[in-house]
Amino acid sequence: MNISLVIPLLNEAESLPELHQWIVKVMDREKFTYELLFIDDGSTDDSWKIISSLSKINPNVKGIRFQKNYGKSQALHAGFEVAQGDVIITMDADLQDSPDEIPGLYKLITEDNFDLISGWKKKRHDSVIAKNIPSKLFNWAARKTSGVELNDFNCGLKAYKKAVVKNIEVSGEMHRYIPVLAKNAGYNRIGEKIVQHQARKYGTTKFGMERFINGFLDLITIWFLSKFGKRPMHLFGALGVLMFTIGFIVALTIGSKKLYKLYLELPTILITQDPWFYIALTTMIIGTQFFLAGFLGEIILKTKNKEKEYRVSDQIGM
Repeated sequence: MNISLVIPLLNEAESLPELHQWIVKVMDREKFTYELLFIDDGSTDDSWKIISSLSKINPNVKGIRFQKNYGKSQALHAGFEVAQGDVIITMDADLQDSPDEIPGLYKLITEDNFDLISGWKKKRHDSVIAKNIPSKLFNWAARKTSGVELNDFNCGLKAYKKAVVKNIEVSGEMHRYIPVLAKNAGYNRIGEKIVQHQARKYGTTKFGMERFINGFLDLITIWFLSKFGKRPMHLFGALGVLMFTIGFIVALTIGSKKLYKLYLELPTILITQDPWFYIALTTMIIGTQFFLAGFLGEIILKTKNKEKEYRVSDQIGM
């Protein structure tokens, strides 16, 4: 099979028939063998009914339906888990991603031997204040933090070698950082392709300021996981030892001065009346807590049980 198309969606009933027709047109023209995986992330409209009806007229259409809205990352994870194509292409279901980009993405993976190609919506049809400016700021921060030189991390239109999606774990809200996850897994041939971005035709955007804020919080998470996810003791243990050492040196200095003054029979105060004593004590306690946090992190890594972060209520064609 040439291509697996993985399309997560939430309440996109109006756009699905048109999107399906457009994809089929491109696939037939290019003579691709394909499967079309719709991942219904807990839609409350008629999206699942439409997916069911499309599967009856097109055997290449398959579907997974979540019991409730778990998020785009979980939808992509479910799609990646069952995808069988040599190349996996993801796109949004709102018709803002053009299926006409599929052949170009496929060629970059199969002929130019990229591991991952990310779309770049260079010319956008979104609100400048609500999405464009926050998106540019977010992408700049992501580049500086991750070292992956992409202009548009959050573009839903991406293409992957099958091996990439089978060897990364997309959880939480990490779908924005799949290129970073791929790089951390050893897939370094990551490229970018300028793609057409279309104005939303149906429904309303799911974007809100909470997604923008969560994006930056996730960026901090992915940085930590990239650097210390497999070795938390290297961060927390080092911080703990450093802070404990500083506190101990301060406490030792206070004690030495106290003993020196007693030896010379000079007037002195109780150690507990010196504010530096409490600063040293607090620093040592925090250092110990950091060390224990790293130790517990190592234990959790060794014993954790991996559980899926979603529940499937129905499937089509699986």
